[in-house]
Amino acid sequence: MLSLVRTKPFQSGRGPLSPGSRAGLGAAVVLLAIVSAVELADGRSANYIALMVAAPFLAAALASWRIVLGVGASATALGAGFALGEQTVSLSTAVAVTCIALGTGIAAATAAVRQRQAEQIAELSRLAAVAQQAVLRPLGPQVGSLSVAARYISSTATAEIGGDLYEAIDTPYGVRMIIGDVRGKGLDAVRLASIVLGSYRHVAYERADLRAIVTDLDRAVARSVGDEDFVTAALVEERGGTLTIVNCGHPPPLLLRRGAVIPLEPPAPAPPLGFMPVVRPRVERLEPGDRLLLFTDGLGEARRDGEFFPTADRAWRLLGHGTVADGLASLETALKEWVHGRLDDDIALVLMEYTGSRGGTTAAVPSWEVGAAES
Repeated sequence: MLSLVRTKPFQSGRGPLSPGSRAGLGAAVVLLAIVSAVELADGRSANYIALMVAAPFLAAALASWRIVLGVGASATALGAGFALGEQTVSLSTAVAVTCIALGTGIAAATAAVRQRQAEQIAELSRLAAVAQQAVLRPLGPQVGSLSVAARYISSTATAEIGGDLYEAIDTPYGVRMIIGDVRGKGLDAVRLASIVLGSYRHVAYERADLRAIVTDLDRAVARSVGDEDFVTAALVEERGGTLTIVNCGHPPPLLLRRGAVIPLEPPAPAPPLGFMPVVRPRVERLEPGDRLLLFTDGLGEARRDGEFFPTADRAWRLLGHGTVADGLASLETALKEWVHGRLDDDIALVLMEYTGSRGGTTAAVPSWEVGAAES
């Protein structure tokens, strides 16, 4: 979902200088000091003052335009002082002082444009974060009989925006969760993710069968995308301790139980949403303390020097202790250390823990189990 240096917009008020302004001002002051020292050591001839024109441009790379003007004015004054120290002001010296003044104006204008662009980028980043939060609502800490936590890890430093999605809701048919990944990035991916989540939040309360939910979501995706666009997704239902999973081309969830990590592969592969998937449910019986990790393929693709992050090997050590939120925090830290902070794709993570059936409730049998028993 940050190792690059982020340029913050500069404040126009009288507050403390930003790190960028301090760095730009420091570099310019050092340059002026070096040139002044060389001029003093060289004697009464102003041979090097033309180098002072670089000072406002150094400041313009990071500092605000007001600081650039201050640096340029100081450089012009120093240059004029050294020029007047000559016995006779030469034409080349006068031209050098004039160039410092002109350079100051150009550097200040450049800094103003850069500052305005930085403010626009910062505003776009804030809007992207708001759009992402509008699509992905916070989960947990408790949904039905499940402890739930979620994390979104962005692969970009400029904006946390992408097509990964998740949701967990308590319905009359049990706790239902979805995790998915839209092909592509940017606002188009967010738009499609919002369509999928909006449809899911409606039909999850209306359909007794997860396969009917998949059909509804497939229609919603097909109406909204092109021929090559799709959404991978895994849908999970916990009902009275029975876990049911249907998978549409998505990485299989990992079940963590008593130190073991079990990939919950589907009984048969199915294509992503948008390609009319026909899914077969996988049913597991949960034990109190079982944890389930749902994730998007950014986790499976995270690698360094061609070696993929060993999710299954390290899942229990990272996720099997503490709260579910602690587990995801540990996983994110280990992942970023593995890739040295550089991810190729966004990652959505959902970790749930089964805490036992709610008292006084009867374990409902999923609709496809009823059909299987009758047959």
